[in-house]
Amino acid sequence: MHPFRKAVEAHDLGAVEALLAEDVALVSPVAFKPYPGRALTAAILRAVDDIFTDFRYVREMASDDGRDHALVFEAKVGDREINGCDFLHMNEAGEIDALTVMVRPLSAAQALAAAMGARFEQISREASAG
Repeated sequence: MHPFRKAVEAHDLGAVEALLAEDVALVSPVAFKPYPGRALTAAILRAVDDIFTDFRYVREMASDDGRDHALVFEAKVGDREINGCDFLHMNEAGEIDALTVMVRPLSAAQALAAAMGARFEQISREASAG
């Protein structure tokens, strides 16, 4: 089991943040541009942890060299069922330097976008304070 998966499933957000490279880039399913840096990525992941309910990883795949991982998940956003995948890339030091999240269906992605949008000012303040 990948350490990111273990930390997310345990809701150990400090451990999640510790796995992120300082220059990590988060590609969100609901934003056009990637979000740069550990502080902002960690703040976004904390908000997502609060928004998602019934979250569970259902499958994990890894490249032969162990630097790329795909973690398939299921969760709820409000009353919407969401399916998604976290794609992780590890740098030479073994830190996550790229995290791409994809979700479906569209109605669940829209619910996620609305929930995250409502919190984004708080997320930005949290990232700046960190």
